[in-house]
Amino acid sequence: MAEAQAPLPTAVGPAKACGSWRRGVWRAIRWAVVVAGAAGAAYWVWFSPAPVTAHVVQRGEVVAEVMGTGTLESHVGATISPKISGLVTAVLVDQGDRVEPGQVLARLDDSDLSRQVEVVESTLGAANAAVERQKADRARALAVLDQARFDYDRIENLVKQNTAATTEFQEATKALRVAEADVARADAALVEVQKQVIAAEKTLEFQKAKLADTVVRAPFAGLIARRDRDPGDVVMPGGSVLLLVSTDELWISAWVDETEMTRLEPNQPAHVVFRSEPGRSYPGEVARLGREVDRETREFLVDVRVRELPGNWAVGQRAEVYIETGRKADAVRLPTRLVVWRDGQSGAFVEGSGRAVWRPLQLGLRGREVVEVTAGLKTGDRVVAPANPQSGALKPGQRVAVEPTPRREPAGVRP
Repeated sequence: MAEAQAPLPTAVGPAKACGSWRRGVWRAIRWAVVVAGAAGAAYWVWFSPAPVTAHVVQRGEVVAEVMGTGTLESHVGATISPKISGLVTAVLVDQGDRVEPGQVLARLDDSDLSRQVEVVESTLGAANAAVERQKADRARALAVLDQARFDYDRIENLVKQNTAATTEFQEATKALRVAEADVARADAALVEVQKQVIAAEKTLEFQKAKLADTVVRAPFAGLIARRDRDPGDVVMPGGSVLLLVSTDELWISAWVDETEMTRLEPNQPAHVVFRSEPGRSYPGEVARLGREVDRETREFLVDVRVRELPGNWAVGQRAEVYIETGRKADAVRLPTRLVVWRDGQSGAFVEGSGRAVWRPLQLGLRGREVVEVTAGLKTGDRVVAPANPQSGALKPGQRVAVEPTPRREPAGVRP
């Protein structure tokens, strides 16, 4: 039998060994790069200082405010409309005009009503003439009655003296009864025409009132906020011609979160910032609180009376109201932008030995841009925040470097 031959050596084995070695080297290099990157990031976070701005804590006044957004509304307003239907012949005012009580605002066509007044005036004249005629008839009937009563008495005396016939007495009695009936009829006729006069007078009064309704007057002093009709339009009772608002009581009807309800009450001072003038505030006070909460937004209405208005304003324009609910003259205060919340706890980062030190805070009064710190900070502490808000939040113990920035005073306190 032939001897078994050993396998011949090939060049593949050394090549595979070389490839495995190279892959191992590359893996080691990649791991080294990852470790170096992580180490660099850690160094950057923990050893390279993060640029921050610093605010030196001071004492001062803090005003607590509740904010709401709403629209300017008139407490007293009226839709000016005629009491009767008709053709508009003139609108004498335009939007933006101020009017006084009783001032004529618009006129309707009065030609038909004027003729009706003339007809009723004629009817009244005829009724008055009938009254005079009936008075004359009654006077005649009374004269006839007097004569009949005189004849009756005379003949009655003659009958008693047996110098007159019984038939004459009967005729005198009959004439007296007829005269009395004529007087009664004259009295009834006079009452009837007098009632006709009263009816004509009432009709004339009614027609004159309708004629007066063709002139639309201002019910109170105010400002014309809107004009809805022009000459040539036909209007019906209740149809709007003008919108009149009183400038004596203008309110901001603002929506406020229901969680602030217990902090609010009437007559609290407030200030109003109109969106047309965001850099200026106008004084006001709480007029009344709503008693119904919107079931979707969980907000309720607060009416704030505006004591002063901008040069240009419009009913319905948007504004923000800030209602003062508390004031403290001497308190440790901090800008609200520097308050940091972690796990439901309010706090701030204070610079200490070149690092960001986390301090939990207890807050008191809260204003728009400043809050009162009742515990956790003292005057002179330097509260820091990232110089670039896009760089992310600070971490406890992180190294920081305060950049020189102009001192910024909180703008949330009003005198």
